[in-house]
Amino acid sequence: MSGRIRLVLALHDHQPIGNFDGVFEAAYQDSYWPFLDVLEKHPEIPVALHTSGSLLEWLVEKHPEYIDRIRMLADRGQIEIIGGPFYEPILACIPRRDRVGQITAYSRYLEKLFGAPVRGMWVPERVWEQSFAGDITQAGIEYTILDDFHFRSTGLRDDELYGYYLSEDEGRLLKIFPGSERLRYTIPFADPQETINYLRQIADRFPNAVVTFGDDGEKFGTWPGTKQHVYQDGWIHRFFDALKANSEWLKISTLAEAVDNVPPICRIYLPDASYREMTEWALPVGKQIEHQKLIHERKDTDTGWPLISQFLRGGFWRNFRVKYPESNEMYARVMQVSERLQELSSGETPRERNDLVAEARTELYRAQCNCPYWHGAFGGLYLPHLRNAVYQHVIAADTLLEQAAGRTGHWVEITGGDFNLDARKEIRIASDRFVAFFTPARGGHLYEFDIRSINHNLLATLNRRPEVYHEKVRQAGEHQGQHDENRAVSIHDLVAFKQPDLHKKIQYDAWPRKSCVDHFLQPGLSLDRFQAGEGEIGDCVTGVYDTVLRRSNEQVQARLSRHGKLGPYSVTLTKTIGLERGAGQLEITYELEALPQNVPIHFGIEFNFAGMAAGASDRYFYDAQGRQMGQLETVLDLAPTERIGLIDEWLGLDAALEFSKPTGIWTFPIQTISQSEGGFEAVHQSTMVLPHWEFTAPEDGKWSVKIGLSIDTSAAQARRLREAATVS
Repeated sequence: MSGRIRLVLALHDHQPIGNFDGVFEAAYQDSYWPFLDVLEKHPEIPVALHTSGSLLEWLVEKHPEYIDRIRMLADRGQIEIIGGPFYEPILACIPRRDRVGQITAYSRYLEKLFGAPVRGMWVPERVWEQSFAGDITQAGIEYTILDDFHFRSTGLRDDELYGYYLSEDEGRLLKIFPGSERLRYTIPFADPQETINYLRQIADRFPNAVVTFGDDGEKFGTWPGTKQHVYQDGWIHRFFDALKANSEWLKISTLAEAVDNVPPICRIYLPDASYREMTEWALPVGKQIEHQKLIHERKDTDTGWPLISQFLRGGFWRNFRVKYPESNEMYARVMQVSERLQELSSGETPRERNDLVAEARTELYRAQCNCPYWHGAFGGLYLPHLRNAVYQHVIAADTLLEQAAGRTGHWVEITGGDFNLDARKEIRIASDRFVAFFTPARGGHLYEFDIRSINHNLLATLNRRPEVYHEKVRQAGEHQGQHDENRAVSIHDLVAFKQPDLHKKIQYDAWPRKSCVDHFLQPGLSLDRFQAGEGEIGDCVTGVYDTVLRRSNEQVQARLSRHGKLGPYSVTLTKTIGLERGAGQLEITYELEALPQNVPIHFGIEFNFAGMAAGASDRYFYDAQGRQMGQLETVLDLAPTERIGLIDEWLGLDAALEFSKPTGIWTFPIQTISQSEGGFEAVHQSTMVLPHWEFTAPEDGKWSVKIGLSIDTSAAQARRLREAATVS
């Protein structure tokens, strides 16, 4: 060995499924391409490079010159290609069969594309559970990188982290490198000499050490302020020059070179963990606040803090699905399709349908991309286009599997089962056009409504709920300032506001923002008060409904009923949801019984429409006469009418509600105040539409209304035909 210490530089480049093409392109121009420009000029500096499959497929299509350049650098030994699960899923969010399948499929893709063997992999978000060691090695991988936080959690000291360890599951051995948290914060934010000084201290004390840096490639140009800092101000050239200037004792290595020349330190079994910040984000908000308070109070005042902090733990990644029920809805839907795929794959599928099964597997893997399933310093779950992408691919996979199973023409079915993994039964109404899920045990809500023709879930909604950073937004108040875009800071330290007065828009929801949400409201209640979450006097919003399912070859129905409260009165509410074979609408009938006499009644049924963007002239409301009534973020208080529609011309979607009894209608946007890499922002999550009736019950105490929820995607289908004709 020519030096006394090895430094491994491992970069992880990723853009999620569903991200905007302009975001991909900006990251390419700001980070990926300029980094290779610099790297090529420093042939003495090798790196390990991981590129997620979602990003790599985009690069293959949009920038083949980048692929050629990577291949050239790999051929000359300057880049080690490392793999991972194809579409960057959190391994804890997918079943074992899909872990092995995704890793294996991506290794084959990379080896075919670059002609180099894939020995190592990147663990998405470094979310780790010990059983993953067996899955990873079963997929043919020798080694990976986690955070030194994982290793400290076993009781290791800092001076025991300079190398790599062996871990094992079911007799399979995996080599694991601890990535340095210290280097994650100095590279590229501190002066290069600070990193050199840190490495020199290690080299002086621990000859033959290996120190690993593993972090996002977007830190080199895409994160705010880093493009100027890294490239224009020359940080990266100074860094590489500093590494070369110290080559007498510092060797820049790849993971493969380190494994081939340095023995493992010893065996280790790591606890369930991720990087430190992720474990904090996974905590419930109240515990996050307590955790931050504890650190703030003790870190700078308690001399024993270094000893105490090594035993401090955050949360468990899987609890994001508890913290955010919408994440669990996506997870449960993807699990359904994964299980169906497994059944078809292991059964007797006609050869001519094998291509459908293979295509469905790719769509399923894309739906497992991790970013929309959690939330931290990045938008993640809060970004509608990322959630929509999950549903787009899982709905496509579901439809392909129906075709592979031999279903053709018009069909309809209704089934019951625990579809959202809450130990209660839900209802699934499905046809060749739609898939609708209802929760009788929680308000009888329509919580997912998939439109197969455009692969869109009209109820990919998100509730407004407390987040630990909301207090920071409130404190900023009227004094919020703008972040200096020319100053490079860690994404974890960034404070910026993308719109003014966000503190005035913070509001929380008391019930799920879904559809068929049943409200008994105060008579005379105003739109402003309802919008503020006030005025509910019933108990049907999240109450339990009894269910009867009816089915025939031509039609299916779910009849949900509840004996509930309207203020001090007991009433009966029944809603029947029906779908006919080949029909383009859900038929919903509401029946109220045992209504009190001579008492004013105010009844409303909430619908939410998600994935239909706000702030665009081609997304708008229209009335019964077809007249436009404003964009989809418009607050409306409409006089009684028999119809309201919502148009999204970009999606080619026309969704309409028709009523057998004229109804007043309230509409308003559901906007979250959330955190993303660009700062705090208001994000449109859904459009709330509430038809509401004020009346006095007739003598028999009964009242009813029929509602048609119709879906027209003919515009989208016509556009596809035009595009196909243009291509041909």
